[in-house]
Amino acid sequence: MIAASKAKVVPGKLLIDGKWSEGSGKTFDTFNPATGEVLTQVAEGGATGVDQAVAAARKAFDDVNGPWRKMSASERGKVLWRIADLIDKNIEELAELETLNNGKPIFESRYVDMPMVADVFRYFAGWATKIHGETVNSFSNAFTYTLREPVGVVGAIVAWNFPLLLASWKLGPALACGNTVILKPAEQTPLSALRFGELALEAGLPAGVLNIVTGGPETGAALVKHPGVDKIAFTGSTSVGKEIMRSSAETLKRVTLELGGKSPNIVFADSQMDSAVKGALNGIFYGKGEVCCAGSRLFIEKKAEDEFVTKLVESSKKIRLGDPLDPKTRLGAVVSEKQMQTVLGYIEAGKNEGAKLLAGGKRAQVNGDHGYFIEPTIFGCVNNDMKIAQEEIFGPVLATLTFDDIEQVAELANKNVYGLAAAVWTNDIKKAHQLSRRLKAGTVWINTYGVMDAALPFGGYKQSGFGRELGMHAIEHYTELKSVWMNL
Repeated sequence: MIAASKAKVVPGKLLIDGKWSEGSGKTFDTFNPATGEVLTQVAEGGATGVDQAVAAARKAFDDVNGPWRKMSASERGKVLWRIADLIDKNIEELAELETLNNGKPIFESRYVDMPMVADVFRYFAGWATKIHGETVNSFSNAFTYTLREPVGVVGAIVAWNFPLLLASWKLGPALACGNTVILKPAEQTPLSALRFGELALEAGLPAGVLNIVTGGPETGAALVKHPGVDKIAFTGSTSVGKEIMRSSAETLKRVTLELGGKSPNIVFADSQMDSAVKGALNGIFYGKGEVCCAGSRLFIEKKAEDEFVTKLVESSKKIRLGDPLDPKTRLGAVVSEKQMQTVLGYIEAGKNEGAKLLAGGKRAQVNGDHGYFIEPTIFGCVNNDMKIAQEEIFGPVLATLTFDDIEQVAELANKNVYGLAAAVWTNDIKKAHQLSRRLKAGTVWINTYGVMDAALPFGGYKQSGFGRELGMHAIEHYTELKSVWMNL
């Protein structure tokens, strides 16, 4: 039996120019993955909604006498800080909306995701007053300097796995720099973003500065192609990222892409075994494996394989899979029936290619056949060329592989189109740093997995995208650099 939620679920509208609109009148259903039932209907923005949102964002940005352009950097920072305070104040509701719409355990939404959302806004609130240019003393007869100015209208398109957290990674720096934004949440998980829109207005964000347009691929495509949008910040699949690059070329938009991953999690025999087992499980089963930087390829030094895999499988069977609203649940429902079938298809592919199924492998029965639950699944005897070792599954499926030495594992780990993250488990600090330098990944964790901080940049190598979110380097993507030369 799935527990009842205390969060208020209402039909979703578009936020345009500080007001809620039904747009064209067309709607789409949004679901609860734990039950398969419709939660509510949400407005379909489409090209018309995007046009309206861009007009509002353009006006708010271009009006030099408007409230946003006249607002001081200090006041912008205060608005972002108030947003963070309101997130804290409404954290229970926001967490439940995430869990209802995404299927992730309430433990993750409430105690990991939402606190970081607030932290991201506070971090970038501090940056608002620290964005500045430089003087360049090259010539005695000239005064030369640089300015950092906002890019303009930003289109932020986010994935469904961390709906509000991924939005904050884009909204925080974009707003701190003085841009205006059109946020398009994933069509599967729009509810927390819409509630956030209410809080942003309550915090004092002027009309038109943040617009939220819900919808499917047509809405996203219209936003990417729109000539009134200056930059696209996207988190999602690599295939969609490639399409965004092609579409953005028509208007030469600035683009940052945080895309897929097939991250190697590397365990040496000299590591703290119990900690590494826990880290490996967290690396793949947190967020149901629907995590771009999930440690979905687990490389185990061959001489430790038997002991490590035995502990890994035994521990995986203790993971509590169930009602996402139960505080004790640690593995919830994958986001949709379509995603469930995709993951189950990969499991079948793994078995057909000769990998050995060590744990899980089936749809789990939590709420009859209505919820989209999959058992925590572990494969052994995996070859690095297998489909389950090369392609992003985006579900609770772990492929375990073995290696002999640091040279071999470096080569195997890098033999993949992705390069988002990696981890190394060892008590040999020299070995850890040597391998970290050789791994082609935007983030390398040592003796831990998946930890993040608002001050630390995140992004990928290779087909995991380009650009960085979080940290001081995110500011660069939301500003233009202008040189000014004045003869004296």
